[in-house]
Amino acid sequence: MGVLLRGGAIVLRDTLIEADVLIEDGKIRKVGKSIDSGYSKTVDLRGKLIMPGAVDPHLHGREPGLEYKDDFLHTSKAALLGGVTTVLEMPNTIPPVDSPSKLLDKKSILSSKSYVDFGLYAVLYDYADDPGLLDSRIVELVESGALAFKAFMAQTTGNLPPPSFMTIHRALELSKKLGYTVVFHAEDRSCVEFFTFRARKEGKGGLRGYSEARPPLCEELSIGYIVSIAEATNGRAYIAHLSTASALGVISKHKKASAGIYVEVTPTYLFFDYDKHESLGALVKVNPPIRDYKNRVRLWAALARGLIDVVASDHAPHAEHEKKGDFWEAAAGVASVQHLLPLMLTSALDGFIPLGKVVELCSENPAKIFGLYPTKGSLLPGADADIVAVDPAAEFVVEKESLAYKNKLSPYTGWKLRGRIDKVFLRGELVVDGGNIVVERPTGKALR
Repeated sequence: MGVLLRGGAIVLRDTLIEADVLIEDGKIRKVGKSIDSGYSKTVDLRGKLIMPGAVDPHLHGREPGLEYKDDFLHTSKAALLGGVTTVLEMPNTIPPVDSPSKLLDKKSILSSKSYVDFGLYAVLYDYADDPGLLDSRIVELVESGALAFKAFMAQTTGNLPPPSFMTIHRALELSKKLGYTVVFHAEDRSCVEFFTFRARKEGKGGLRGYSEARPPLCEELSIGYIVSIAEATNGRAYIAHLSTASALGVISKHKKASAGIYVEVTPTYLFFDYDKHESLGALVKVNPPIRDYKNRVRLWAALARGLIDVVASDHAPHAEHEKKGDFWEAAAGVASVQHLLPLMLTSALDGFIPLGKVVELCSENPAKIFGLYPTKGSLLPGADADIVAVDPAAEFVVEKESLAYKNKLSPYTGWKLRGRIDKVFLRGELVVDGGNIVVERPTGKALR
């Protein structure tokens, strides 16, 4: 039996078209006007916006080893309720994903718990002491299913050491040959250590003080280093969670010379700044830090001009006690996957960006960059029927009780958003209806 989605307004990059979508065997079979329903079940979506499910390539699900912060059951439910149907899970869990056996163990753990389709990262350690191991380890991890590698250039959850020049250079060389992407947390470690020591010695604190402890210079130094190597190797380098608009100049220069350089920004940097949100304190403490209002405006302008490729959540939940007490000791990270798409939809419906830009930034581009397109991130015939129906007229307030996270912490609590996620289909199955999950068990699958 097929399913016919009747009469919705399909969001394309440049326009909206009213059309039907025919789903058969979990795939999109046809998109067009007045499709004959035949024996198909029909779902009336008139008045709704139809979009491909969001693809979030930056998610910290915290499992295994850090389940007190969150677990994948809760994280994937939150993703699904927010219209995210595919996630890529970061490797800095306990143990970190640094070998094929650990990757397969993590895949096994998450497969029984995920409400969305998911792919796995592996961590890019430093192989300077054993360069002969690097090539074989990367090949083994890719063959075992790693979709991407994460390089942490500064301190982060898990305290993973940054990779050396040799490791980065070779990993980027291999990325073009093997088709994976290296994702960088781009802050220069020694720069962060110096400015953090100085800021704390001078008694600074709060969001403004934290930005001074990890200033834009640290990000600019790291980004310049990374994109220079990416251009030299013609490799695939992805700058995660850009916070510093001033770095876009050097990125743009290298992007013109190399097609494999990509930039991500997260809602935290688009919606918060220390000029207006200092009172939120550690609730919006992230690495890199949020910047001032002028920087936030520049990020929005860059996004509108096409200088930013992806908006991802960088979902990084913590337990409530980890966000209280001394600001310097508080954990860095924001739980945000449930409202990634609603925040961007609200921005579009309020006229800040076109609706098609939301599809481009949250679905199409991440799917293309990580080798999932057009199976994911599109409404093309043959694609997985991962489809989100949005009610553009509906407004809702983010309430603590509505959060699917294990720890009900969100800086968006109390915000009024537009464009309610009404229905979500995952590979053709209706999994969210009326804003509620309607399947009894997780149906997500691991991706290769």
